[in-house]
Amino acid sequence: HNSYTFSFLLVRFVLILFRPAFAINTLSSTESLTISTNRTLVSPGDVFELGFFRTNSRWYLGMWYKKLPYRTYVWVANRDNPLSSSIGTLKISGNNLVLLGHSNKSVWSTNLTRGNERSPVVAELLANGNFVMRDSNINDASGFLWQSFDFPTNTLLPEMKLGFKLKTGLNRFLTSWRSSNDPSSGNFSYKLEAQRLPEFYLWNEKFPWHRSGPWNGIEFSGIPEDKELSYMVYNFTENSEEVAYTFLMTNNSIYSRLTINSAGYFQRLTWDPLLGMWNVFWSSPVDLQCDSYRRCGPYAYCDVTTSPVCNCIQGFNPSNVQQWDIRDWSAGCIRRTRLSCSRDGFTRMKNMKLPETTMAIVDRSIGVKECEKRCLSDCNCTAFANADIRNGGTGCVIWTGELEDMRSYATGATDSQDLYVRLAAADIV
Repeated sequence: HNSYTFSFLLVRFVLILFRPAFAINTLSSTESLTISTNRTLVSPGDVFELGFFRTNSRWYLGMWYKKLPYRTYVWVANRDNPLSSSIGTLKISGNNLVLLGHSNKSVWSTNLTRGNERSPVVAELLANGNFVMRDSNINDASGFLWQSFDFPTNTLLPEMKLGFKLKTGLNRFLTSWRSSNDPSSGNFSYKLEAQRLPEFYLWNEKFPWHRSGPWNGIEFSGIPEDKELSYMVYNFTENSEEVAYTFLMTNNSIYSRLTINSAGYFQRLTWDPLLGMWNVFWSSPVDLQCDSYRRCGPYAYCDVTTSPVCNCIQGFNPSNVQQWDIRDWSAGCIRRTRLSCSRDGFTRMKNMKLPETTMAIVDRSIGVKECEKRCLSDCNCTAFANADIRNGGTGCVIWTGELEDMRSYATGATDSQDLYVRLAAADIV
């Protein structure tokens, strides 16, 4: 009996003594992570690890895939405020997570002003890679005071969302690293613009570089390569609380992520365990000829199968023929025949990336026939399309004003979206 008690106590002592060696995913208000102890948090399932890392002689708090043979970082807390020496501590202070550097100077914080939580708070690395600070007594999302998923860096993981929380105005977007070994904010960002028909823009600093096209119920019309796979589900939510895109994995043993790299490409990468590397499933922009923002000017569309790649819509001619002939298409095209308002018709353009939707009007309650009538009854209407292409097409998008940034795709390259452009009767073939 005594030997049994001794063995039990010995096991307990060993467990307590070597506790840091076990994978732990929470940080209590009395604990800390420091660079010197090399301790990390590991998510349940051992997929993600959070701790300190060094690059270019600077230290960062970040997260990476734990099991991969080389480090793939998915989140960095202090990307624009690195620690210049190997002195760094992450701890809970009051109701905030803080990262302290030399002389206990704060270089990063969750920066919450609410301070009315009665129970202590804990930080926890969840299985999906979300690093959260929560009320220690509430173990679900309702107890989250802060989450890393609301502050992405250059990577979108499954279950993360890109886009707006409408009540708080929070816009979750991706920003590239400065270079492959410098995690500070780079030149490129990928942001949802919450216009009447929301779409993503890839920005090069302050200049739009590429536009995703609007969500058509299946995909973004300007990223037809992003096909839904058997182990992946896409979701675009638009309601009173949020406008956001997310994707989910139905097979959690497969790692897949979206990222914006320092060269300005938005990519889907999936880990190939046999080759031991990330496979690039698709990369956007695909071809800078037709994916560059507003490549062809108003009332023109881009088509990689034609030469030149820019074409006027049926019933339109180049605005400036000399410029057009030297392949400067920026002035776009103009109508051959003025609209009469009452006797106009439409030309159907198939497999299109829809025009920019900044000035579009959206009504999801009507179908394509009613949409056509509504467009004809508005003398300012220049084009219309279905908002959603599922089930034969539903919803109505109406453009008033110039049509910009369009391209056509080869048949079968995209889930077909048609655009109906208004023409004078004389120009309808």
